[in-house]
Amino acid sequence: MTTSLLSRRTFTRLLAATAVAGLGCFGLAQAQTYPTKPVTLVVPYPAGGANDMLGRLIGQKLSEGLGQQFIIDNKPGAGTLIGATVVAKAPADGYTLLVGGFASNAVSPILFKAEYDPLTAFEPIGLFGTAPMVVITFPNSKYKTLKDVVEAAKAKPGEVMYGSSGNGSPLHLAGEMFTAQAKINLTHVPYKGGSAHILDLIGGRLDVIFDTSTNSTPLIKGGKVRPIAVSSKTRMADFPDVPTFAESGYPDFTVNGWYALYAPAKTPKAIVDRLSVELQKVLKQPEVIEKLRGVGVAPASGVASELAKYGPDEFAKYTKLIKDANIKAD
Repeated sequence: MTTSLLSRRTFTRLLAATAVAGLGCFGLAQAQTYPTKPVTLVVPYPAGGANDMLGRLIGQKLSEGLGQQFIIDNKPGAGTLIGATVVAKAPADGYTLLVGGFASNAVSPILFKAEYDPLTAFEPIGLFGTAPMVVITFPNSKYKTLKDVVEAAKAKPGEVMYGSSGNGSPLHLAGEMFTAQAKINLTHVPYKGGSAHILDLIGGRLDVIFDTSTNSTPLIKGGKVRPIAVSSKTRMADFPDVPTFAESGYPDFTVNGWYALYAPAKTPKAIVDRLSVELQKVLKQPEVIEKLRGVGVAPASGVASELAKYGPDEFAKYTKLIKDANIKAD
């Protein structure tokens, strides 16, 4: 091999190494100056709900920490797919983020025809909260425990009715998971969103609802419904007398609403890391912890690697459940 050839190869390798180092420095420089303009947080739900409130809370605190405005952009529709698709197709520069979770990143892409793959379309920034499911009934219901529900369902299969906000909703999936684990037959009564299912439960026209803690907590505190079990690992601080599913004999029941922050795929790692670090700081603020817990949400860590594992695990779990139970969307 000639000296000139060796020199050319050495020069090429040095050039490549320099280019890689340059990209790394560029990404670091981006992170150090980011953000230099307002950041859009896409919430794939209408204004006024729990997801919107949580997105605004996190956005406000990120704005305070990073010194730029975080603008909430509500883009509801198609089971959250409209908003999530906007973010999946947005420039990967850290200026368009998704307040995602259970529907957008685990369930809706299975039930509907999504234009994105939830496992590859986003960079996980961090999980910021989880909301356990709560089995609720009306105040004077004969069902005091999960055991009561199961025994009634076994005595008269199909007679016990549980309501939900629609086919494929978290409430429906929770009910299907429980019926499979308890080996019982409950009749699912789907509603077209809104609060009609809650009104029918309060009126005694439904037996139970597997509801999210974000929705059920104010109803329980107001005395409109009565909780009989929660899906959290330990009892909820607000309802210390309500047993967990595990305590009630169903340790494998793990259905939770969850809330997370995502960026489009290929967003520079340095920017994702900076957002994740800032999110972790936000989630340690006493005011944020209090507000999250006030609506039945347990604060998470905000660590990107945790979300990188949690999201795919949830997607795999619901892919199996939806297939096994032959669940179809409305």
